[in-house]
Amino acid sequence: MMEFALLLPVLLILLLGIIEFGRAAYYAIEVADAARAGAQYGSQSLADAANPGNIAAAAQNNAQDMGGALTVNAPQTACVCPGGGVAGSCEAALAGCYPLVYLTVTTTYNFTPLFNYPGLPTTYNLTGSSTLPVQVQ
Repeated sequence: MMEFALLLPVLLILLLGIIEFGRAAYYAIEVADAARAGAQYGSQSLADAANPGNIAAAAQNNAQDMGGALTVNAPQTACVCPGGGVAGSCEAALAGCYPLVYLTVTTTYNFTPLFNYPGLPTTYNLTGSSTLPVQVQ
């Protein structure tokens, strides 16, 4: 009984650490999946890629466990000529070649652990990003 009483606080601290790590991993996966969902929506067409409101809504709908605390950055598109570098704008790329258009969606979430631990931050910034090619029709 004496040994169990001495080891119980250590075991509880270890258990809390495992729970916190699992929660952080879950939310990190959720943030990455939300970015992927937003990019998948926007990559359907050039019109969808130019609609940041619907892209943000698709990402928010995928991350419903976060209660609307997910931040979705405006999508960034890059037009690339297959034989050359990145064009300044899609209009410039259209003039010189058949462009490859890519959409990047970035999501962020401020994760707050259940307990405050000495020496560790009280919040962690989790970030997810996804880049997909846009279907040019």
